Amino acid sequence: MKKILILFAHPKLEKSRANLSLINHINDKENVTVHDLYEEYPDFHIDVPREQKLLESHDIIIWHHPFYWYSCPPLMKQWIDMVLEFNWAYGPEGKALHNKTCLNAITTGGSKEVYCSAGYNSFTVEQFLRPFEQTANLCGMTYYPPFAVMGTHNLSDEKLNDYKINYGKLIDLLQNNLSINDFEKKSFINDIPQLKSS
Repeated sequence: MKKILILFAHPKLEKSRANLSLINHINDKENVTVHDLYEEYPDFHIDVPREQKLLESHDIIIWHHPFYWYSCPPLMKQWIDMVLEFNWAYGPEGKALHNKTCLNAITTGGSKEVYCSAGYNSFTVEQFLRPFEQTANLCGMTYYPPFAVMGTHNLSDEKLNDYKINYGKLIDLLQNNLSINDFEKKSFINDIPQLKSS
């Protein structure tokens, strides 16, 4: 069974109904480490060697965060800047993350409809996440499409419960050799048949 590291960053978690629901649902899963960056580093002083050891000991990395200004919260960006060092994560000797898998798990206030060329955000979520995808590519990781909970401001309790259950199912699938072929040409990993059946 593959080990999953969820790098979670939310500066106002107590106010996030969606993220609390998702995290609480998968928090106790076997071989899953939920690493809350804001709880761990409230002063932003990141322990780089410790973070690198965490990465080395897991097979799958999930950047779980709200979609803040079309990106991630500042502590996650700082984590990427500091932890993914030259000649460790990338560069001629940077092989530490090779052959690992990663993806984003995001929540957005806006619905899917506003993330397109005709919507007020002008671009797709996939386009906004290109820096994460290229970071994964540079580090020799396989990047999967995001798990996205969208339109959180108007999400019913029933729909949020579906997302929560599907996040748990996704974790189980990832641990048991979900293949990149399972979601070819899909913009969101949510759309794979194994999760659409719920």
